[in-house]
Parts: sequence; structure tokens; C-alpha cells
Amino acid sequence: MVNGAVLANNLVVLLFFWEGILATLFAMILLGREGAYKTSVKAVVLVGLSDLCMMLGIGLTAHLAGTLAMDQIHLPLDSAGSAAFLLMMLGALGKAGAMPFHSWIPDAADDAPMPFMALLPAALEKLLGIYLLTRICVDLFIFTPGSSMSLLLMTIGAATILFAVMMALVQKDFKRLLSYHAISQVGYMILGIGTALPVGIVGGLFHMFNHATYKSCLFYTAGSVERQTGTTNLKEISGLGRQMPVTMVTFLVAAASISGFPFTNGFYSKELIFDGALQTNVVFYLAALLGAFFTAVSFLKLGHAAFFGKPAKNLAHVKESPLPMLIPMVVLAAACLAIGFVRLDVIANLLQPVLGQATGTGEVIGAHTNWLLVGISVGVLALAALDHFLGFRKTGSGLKAADHFHDAPVLRDIYRLAEKKVFDPYHLGGYAVRGFAAVSLSVNNAISWFYDVAVVGAVGFLSAQLHRANNGTKTRSLGWALIGVLIVAAIFALSL
Repeated sequence: MVNGAVLANNLVVLLFFWEGILATLFAMILLGREGAYKTSVKAVVLVGLSDLCMMLGIGLTAHLAGTLAMDQIHLPLDSAGSAAFLLMMLGALGKAGAMPFHSWIPDAADDAPMPFMALLPAALEKLLGIYLLTRICVDLFIFTPGSSMSLLLMTIGAATILFAVMMALVQKDFKRLLSYHAISQVGYMILGIGTALPVGIVGGLFHMFNHATYKSCLFYTAGSVERQTGTTNLKEISGLGRQMPVTMVTFLVAAASISGFPFTNGFYSKELIFDGALQTNVVFYLAALLGAFFTAVSFLKLGHAAFFGKPAKNLAHVKESPLPMLIPMVVLAAACLAIGFVRLDVIANLLQPVLGQATGTGEVIGAHTNWLLVGISVGVLALAALDHFLGFRKTGSGLKAADHFHDAPVLRDIYRLAEKKVFDPYHLGGYAVRGFAAVSLSVNNAISWFYDVAVVGAVGFLSAQLHRANNGTKTRSLGWALIGVLIVAAIFALSL
């Protein structure tokens, strides 16, 4: 289905394969633990809502362009064009797992099979959503730097980075923490593409490419831990590094990559996005940099809690995972390092050629490093390490080393609302649906009462009064007859 959508040059053919993935998504989550059907339905509703927007966008785009062939569409972002762009953008964001279509992913981390998490949310859906977003911005519409649509897309990207990473920061479960980072990282891709600058677009696509390696590796390490210990609850596991050294090393490499540690593939793609964001507006650069800080803090917490510290007594029997599970993790961890060293070849031979004129001509993007930005990024990582060290010293626990963010005066109230799912669009939609159902039921009950009670009561009352007025006596009968004659005479007189 993913290949069919990527290879399609017709918008309707694209939509066919796009919707096929939704059915696959429902089925694969359903294969998880008991009760996973609730998460399946949630995923279908949220992603299906974004797909509905995409359907409307395709219809409007085809109407404006007069064709369904994607290589023949290049619309201006006027009023109608902007509406079509927004609708198709929502479809792409929903498939990529960006906010506000994201909340099914952490639930899937709890309920769905672990291989599913490594395959769809971490890799294929990100690939497909970011692919379509790039096609929309580069081919289908005239998308320019600094335009209102560019700033909107960058704002969505920055918000996705920050909100998702702040939720990841306070998670106490291995899989849920990774799932929120899967959401946060797509924000970097959206931010880069939203710049409409060659360096940002290449950075966003390169980050998508890198994300598939390090995030899949991270989910595989979570699966390895779950298989050997029976849990991913960080309160129940610690000190696994001695018993599972290969899992720990692959985790550390992938965690360094997602955190943007120098010489990993994630570092180079993030630097390109930082460069594009800074060229557009320093606010977006600072938002991305803050997201990088919290990403590093949360993975220091996760790695410390799971693999370092004092080994849990109840896990003394745990051994390393079998070789068939280790090989994919080792290959992906090695790729995180190797891609960093051959990054210029990847950009020059894979990314820039497929983007064509959108990246301009001339030298390879990323060939020259902005050492000032690199220095700032390294400084941010150092601050994250210092924050973790101080948090660990204060609490004596790697798992609680970042709790001071959760307990901060303003953040504490926000987190409390988030934990009550106040910001979950699916949860809010449930309130709206239940409210609409209650109003509809009230209207239905009112109509039923009118016909079943009010009308019947009124007819009964009139019938009783008529029965009382005509009691069958001769006097009463003659009186009604006389009144009738007078009424007929009056009507006749008025008609003359």
C-alpha cells in the first residue's frame, strides 16, 4: 500500500492506496492485547478524519487544476488554492502522526504488537506523510519562504516538537516514551519542509530517512527488553546493561542519534533543519533547539533508568535476547553511524536529485558546516547532561531525574490537565459527540412527548368536554340544534 501511494501519479490512485493503509492500521493494532480494539477505533477515527480532509482537498485541487495527474499540477496559493493546500496538508500531517492527529500513537504503544510500532508509526507512516507533504509543498502548489502557509506549517512543526517532547519527558514506560518521541521528531521534518528553503527541505527529508533507522532501532530495543523481562515499566526494570549489553549499546547509539549527538546521522539532519529555521525566524530555531534539549534529557533519563543503576533483584535471571533479535538492532545502530559519515553522498545522490529544481543547483547542501550552530547544539547537549546529573543527585533515581519539570509551578497544572486528556482531540470529540447525542435525545423525547402525551391529552380533554356538553337530554339536544341553525344563518348572512 505504501509503495502504491508513493508511486502513484494520479490523485485518485494515491487516495486508493492511502486508504488501504488505514484498513491495515486498524487490523495490525487489533492483533495486540485484549482491549486493543478501542485503540484501533481511535486510530481509525483520528487518521480517518485527516483522510477525509485529504479527500476534500484532492477534489478541490483537481477542480482547480483541471486534472488528476500530479506532475501537471502547480497551483498558486490564492484563496481557493490555500484551501486546497490546507486540506491536503491535514491529510499528510494525519498520516505522519503530527498534532492534532497524534494521540492514538501512545495508546498503540500500550496495546499494539511491538513490531507494529517499529514498522508503521516509526517508519512507513512517517515516510508516507512526509512524502506527500513534500510533494504538496514542492510540486502541487507554489510554496514560497515566508508566506502565510509556510509560517503556518512551521508553527505546527514547532508545536509538535515541543508539546510531544514535553509529554515524553514525564513518561514512566519505555514504549510510551518512545511513542511520544515518534510524534516529536515528525515536528522537525514538518519544520524543515515548512521553511520552503532548500536546506530546510533537504534537512526534513534527511531527518525522515534517519528517523526510520534510529526510531526503529529504539523500538526494537524496547521489544528486546519487554521480551526478556516481561515489562517495559521503567519502575520495574533497572541495571539491565550488564545482562543485556548488546541491547544497551544499540540503544545508546540510537538514543545519541535521535538526540543529535555529533557524528550520528540525526545530528546532521537536525543541523540542516536548524539552519533553515534560523534563516526564516529565530523563534522557530529556538523552539527546535529547546526540543533538542528536552529530547536529550528524556533519553538520558530512559537510558539511566533501564540500563544503569542497581540491577533489580527480580530480574537477576534476565539474559541477552537471542541472536535473531539482536541482528536488526545492530544493523540499524551501525546505520545510524554509517549514514552520518556518508551523509553528503546520501544528500547528493538520493535527496537533491529527486527534489530537482526545488533545491537549486550547484554544491551539495550540507557540504559546509555552520560551526556556530554546531557549537550551540553541542552546548545544549552538555546542558541536558548537566540537568540530568543534578536531577539524579537530587532524587537519587535516574527515572526521577527529570521530575522537576513535571513539578514546576506552571507546568504542573498543564501536565495535570494533559494527564486527564483535556488536550486529547479524540477525548474532546467524545465529549462533543456525547453532548450532541444528549441534545438529540432531548429533542427526540420532546417530540415523542408532544405526540404521545400532549396531543393525546388535548384530544381526551376536548372529548370529555364535548361529552359533558352533550349529555343526551332532549333540551340539551334542541339547544345545540338551535345554536347550529343560528351559526349557519350567520354564515349565510355574512356571505351575501
